[in-house]
Amino acid sequence: MKSSYRWVIVAAGALMTCVGIGAMFSLAVYLQPMSAETGWSRTGISSAMTLDFLVMGAAGFAWGTISDRFGPRLVVLAGAVLLGLGLVLASRATSLIQFQLTYGLLVGFATGAFFAPMIAAVTAWFEDNRSLAVSLVSAGMGVAPMTISPFARWLISTYDWRTAMMTIGIVAWALLIPAALVVRRAPSLTPGAAAGPAAATGAVAMSAGEAFRSPQFIVLASAFFLCCAAHSGPIFHMVSYAIGCGIAPLAAVSIYSVEGLSGLGGRLLLGLLADRFGAKRVLVAGLLVQSFAIASYLMVSQLGEFYALSVIFGTAYGGVMPLYAVLARESFGQQVMGTVFGAMTMASSIGMAFGPWAGGRIFDAFNSYAWLYVGASTVALGAVAVALTFSARPQTQRLQVA
Repeated sequence: MKSSYRWVIVAAGALMTCVGIGAMFSLAVYLQPMSAETGWSRTGISSAMTLDFLVMGAAGFAWGTISDRFGPRLVVLAGAVLLGLGLVLASRATSLIQFQLTYGLLVGFATGAFFAPMIAAVTAWFEDNRSLAVSLVSAGMGVAPMTISPFARWLISTYDWRTAMMTIGIVAWALLIPAALVVRRAPSLTPGAAAGPAAATGAVAMSAGEAFRSPQFIVLASAFFLCCAAHSGPIFHMVSYAIGCGIAPLAAVSIYSVEGLSGLGGRLLLGLLADRFGAKRVLVAGLLVQSFAIASYLMVSQLGEFYALSVIFGTAYGGVMPLYAVLARESFGQQVMGTVFGAMTMASSIGMAFGPWAGGRIFDAFNSYAWLYVGASTVALGAVAVALTFSARPQTQRLQVA
């Protein structure tokens, strides 16, 4: 499919993942001024982020199913409206529980409408360069820490946290609602369209239930879970670990920024490599590099060493993320892509929620992050082992009855 409009879909998807993920993850920027003004505990405020992860994962599954049935435009338009609404309501919260319900539930539910449905939509528009296209949509997540979070910090410094959160909610409406209106299904999926390549060759379609019972789904979802469980703890606790190694606090924060920027480049690099050498090979290689990079943090102590390792780590964990969608599309086809990838995203979100909690428990027990990095590296090796067992679903043929 060579339509130039497919790149409009990619651009819209990148914008949505940037604004959606950026708005949700900016809670870290609000944390201190919110606690100082309201007296709410940081644990209570931070728990909204845990809710966000869990709700976003479950919502991605639900939104993906709706997208398969009614198309992506309805889903992302609803997500855009709900995201702005959640931020505006959260900015007016007068109690901690009210904030947790609006930011932790509504914002998480809205954010789930963007990633899996837009990834699924883009895979339908591309037969060639599919890995690159998916990586570009995912790259919006890498841009978010460099755009939305600094904007929120500037608004807080200029006004206050309530004005900042409400402003970002309004900006989300202004950017995402028009972007949602340009999203549409690929021509091959529109009613009355000519049969696509799969139909023309008589490839057997797979239902969502069959996909969930298939070894391909079990392997991909398990690898995705292990991959995210492995890197989420080291990412979340990186600043604290670096400070404990003697790095100045401001410099420690910059290590986190280097990781995020490298993750953006990794998505593009590994996407190009996957188009050339195959998604499975690149995924396995990226997961192996991720495992070694996590373990290597135990052997660094200087700022320059942290920077160098963060480039490798960020490239690896950022680059592998879009490849699960490419492998899912190759195995399950397009008709259930939203549902299947939404379920895989739910598994990854559970892994993401597990890592920070486990790292905190390990530090509280041993007063050290050493076992976090040992354990995370081991889990990452588990992801490599699982990914190696992946074998794409054969495209069996069905005789067509006249």
